[in-house]
Amino acid sequence: MSARRGVGLSAFQNRSSLSTSYATHGASLRSTHLSSLQTQLSVFQSLLHNFALQHADTIKSNPSFRAEFARMCNAIGVDPLAGSNVKGKGAGKGAIGSLWAKVLGGDVNDFYFELAVRVVEVCRGSRGGNGGLLGVEECKEQVKKGRGIGGGMDVSDDDILRAVKSLNPLGSGFSIVTVGSKQMIRSIPKELNTDQSRVLEAIQVLGYVTASMLEDNLGWEHARAETVIEDLLADSLVWVDLQAPEKEYWSPTSMNDFED
Repeated sequence: MSARRGVGLSAFQNRSSLSTSYATHGASLRSTHLSSLQTQLSVFQSLLHNFALQHADTIKSNPSFRAEFARMCNAIGVDPLAGSNVKGKGAGKGAIGSLWAKVLGGDVNDFYFELAVRVVEVCRGSRGGNGGLLGVEECKEQVKKGRGIGGGMDVSDDDILRAVKSLNPLGSGFSIVTVGSKQMIRSIPKELNTDQSRVLEAIQVLGYVTASMLEDNLGWEHARAETVIEDLLADSLVWVDLQAPEKEYWSPTSMNDFED
C-alpha cells in the first residue's frame, strides 16, 4: 500500500512540474512574440514616416491620396493628428508634434487644424439657415469654393471628418452624426431625438414632408407629427412652404439637392 501511495505522489509531482514548465514556456513564447510584433510595428511606423516625407507634396495636393495615407496610418495604430515621437525640423530636444505637421509643414496651424478653422467658419456662417446641422458634402464644397479665410482648399470628405475630429479636445460641441444615409456636422450641442431623426430621414427620401405624410407613413397621431415639426422649425432644421395646399417642410440640404 505504501509503495502505491509513493508512486501516486510521484506522478502528481511530475504532472505539477510539467504544468509549470508548460506555463513558463508559454509565457516565454508570448513575450518573444510580443517583442517581435513591437519591433515590426516600430519598423512599419518608421517606414510610414519616410514614405510620408518622400510623398509630402502628393499628400498635400491630392485628397484621395491623403485619405489613403491616413488609412494606412490608422491600420498600424498611428494617429496623424496625435503626437509623434519624430522630431520636427528645427525642433528642440524631445519636441513632439503631429505627424501631419512634420509632413505638411507649418507649426501650430498645420493642414488639418487650418482646415478645422474653415469648417468652423462654414458651419457658423450657415447655422442660421440649417440650425447647426450641415452635410459633410455641403461643407466640403463650401471649403473648396474658398468663401472664407485664405481662399479655397482641395479637400475630401475624409479630410472634413478628420478636421471635425481634431476639434474634439477643445470641447467645441462639433461632432459627426448620421441622419439616414448622410453624414452631417452638428455644430450645436443639442442632440436630435428619435422622432426628429426619423423626420429628417423621411425628408432625405421624399424631398419634403407634411404632417399628413408623417401620420400615414409612420402611424403617428396628428399631435405628435405637429410637435416634432414645430421643434424642428424652432431649431431652423426645416423650412416651411406655405404656398402648397398643405404645409410642406423641407430641410435646407434637401432644397439644395432638389435645385441641383
